[in-house]
Amino acid sequence: MRALAMTPIHLPPDEIRRRQARYDRLAPPGLTVELRDVGPAAPGSLDDEAAVRASEREVAAALARAGDGWDLAFPDCVLDPAVPDTVADQGIPVHGLLRLTGMHLAAMNVRFGAVVRNEAIGAELGRRLKAYGLEPYVAGIAILELPFDAIADAGAWNAALGEAVDALAADGATAVINGCSAVDVEEDRSASRVVDPTALALKLMTIGRSA
Repeated sequence: MRALAMTPIHLPPDEIRRRQARYDRLAPPGLTVELRDVGPAAPGSLDDEAAVRASEREVAAALARAGDGWDLAFPDCVLDPAVPDTVADQGIPVHGLLRLTGMHLAAMNVRFGAVVRNEAIGAELGRRLKAYGLEPYVAGIAILELPFDAIADAGAWNAALGEAVDALAADGATAVINGCSAVDVEEDRSASRVVDPTALALKLMTIGRSA
């Protein structure tokens, strides 16, 4: 099974290679993921609503011109840019990392929270969860206030997680979605387990295609 992953922002070649290596490592047997850059018209980071909306437009355009030969596609982003809120009739099935992860946790009757890098991402993630009908399961969204460079720095990102995860656990979250698709997270937290949405979604994609 071949999956196309599309970056939500324009990235340099070294970051594409880092993220591709992560997909190669996380993809379950039978699934091959190819990551492509969305293109130079997309923003370089998601720091405000204008950038979020531009990312959505550019991802939709890039997926529309992806061509044949793919079993499925998905944005390389927990905000699910250009992912339909409901099942859509389209050439390539487009999945969302957040939608798959959130729906799975809700189906397991898990109350969950999320951590995100900044306010703009937090606002969009909340909007997406509401659109998916998942608000009743959401304990809260914590803002880590991290710079864009922290995405490629697992140490810095994980160092910021502890207090946020504990606060969400105190609000009733038994799982916390890590709100970035490209970070390797430490999942062993005493208060609440941290969920890597990319790793979980890839497993669910494979199950869905074989069912």
